[in-house]
Amino acid sequence: MQRIFNHPFFIKLLHWEYWSFTAVYAPIYIVWAFICLRTRSLFFMNASNPSIKNGGFLLESKKEIYDIIPPQYYPPTLFFKTGTHSDLVIKQAGDANISFPLIAKPDIGMQGLAVKKITNTAELAQYADQCKVDYLVQAFVPFEEEVGIFYYRYPDEENGHISGIVGKEFLSVTGDGKQTVRELLLKNKRFILQLPALEKMYGSALNNVLGMDEEFLLVPYGNHARGAKFVDCSHWADTELTNAIDAICKQVPDFYFGRMDVRYNTLEELKKGINFSIIELNGAGSEPTHMYDPKHSLLFAWKEIIRHWLLLNRISRINNSTKKIPYMKFSEGLKMLRDNKSYVKLIKE
Repeated sequence: MQRIFNHPFFIKLLHWEYWSFTAVYAPIYIVWAFICLRTRSLFFMNASNPSIKNGGFLLESKKEIYDIIPPQYYPPTLFFKTGTHSDLVIKQAGDANISFPLIAKPDIGMQGLAVKKITNTAELAQYADQCKVDYLVQAFVPFEEEVGIFYYRYPDEENGHISGIVGKEFLSVTGDGKQTVRELLLKNKRFILQLPALEKMYGSALNNVLGMDEEFLLVPYGNHARGAKFVDCSHWADTELTNAIDAICKQVPDFYFGRMDVRYNTLEELKKGINFSIIELNGAGSEPTHMYDPKHSLLFAWKEIIRHWLLLNRISRINNSTKKIPYMKFSEGLKMLRDNKSYVKLIKE
C-alpha cells in the first residue's frame, strides 16, 4: 500500500501543492471576474508597477527589472540574445569577473524552466548554443539561505508592508554510507516527483553511495517546481525587517506590488540590510508562495490568493486615478496572453 501511495500520481492527487495552476485557481476565478468587473478592466494589473512591462504580470524582462534595481542589491548579470556565439558569452563573462559556478537562466522566465547552475566553460558553451530564448548569465550568490518576501505599498502611502514570507529548503540528500542517492531520493515524496529531471541532470551519478553525513545538494535554488520545500515564515515580518525591505523597495522606481527572492547569510543581517542579494524581483504575476507550505490547506491558499488579488487591484486603481496610468487595452491583453502561450511552448521544447 505504501508503494502505491508513493507513486507520482497519488502524491500529486493527495497533496494540493502539486496540483496544476488551473486546478488550484479555477474555483476562485469568479472572484477575479468580479474584481475585473468592478474595475471595468480585464487587464488592470499593468498599472500596479508602471516601471515594469505589463506590471510584471507576464512576459516581463528580468534584465529590464535588474536595470531599475540599485546594482548593489543584485549579483553581476549579463544579458545575451539567443544565438550569441558561445565564445563571446564566455569572454564577456570572464571580462565581467563572473566566475564559475554561475547561473544561466532565460531573461523571461517561469517556474524555474531552463535555469541551470553552470560549473565550467563547456557547460556554458552548451547552454549558449542550445538556449532558444534570450538569457542571462549571473554570478552565483554564495549565501546559503533563500527566502521569498512579498511586498506591497499603496502609492498614496509613505510606508510599505510585508504580506508574506516563504523560506526555501533546497533539494538535497544526506548520505548514510549505505544507500545510493537514488534510494535516498525515493524516501521523500517531494523528491520522487523530481526523479525524471534529476536523472537527466545527473545520470549514473544517482547510483553513487554517499558517505555518512555527506550532503549532496542536487538543485541549488529555491524553486517549488524543482523540488524545493516552501515553509511559511511570515512571522518573521517584524518592524525591523519590514523597515529594511521597505527601504530597499522604495529605491526601485514605481514598484508597489510583488515578491523578491533573496539569498542571504543570516536573518539578523538581512534585517540590518547587509549580506544579502536579490535574485529575482517579480511584479503583478507574483504568487503568495508561502501558501505552498505543506501545513496549509487549500482553503488557506484561496484566502491568500484573493487577499493579494485585492491588494493588486487597489494599488492598480490608485495608480490609474492619481498617476493617470492607463489600464491595458483589451486587444493588448489578448496579445499578451497569446505571446505568453507561444513563449511557454518555446521554452519547454
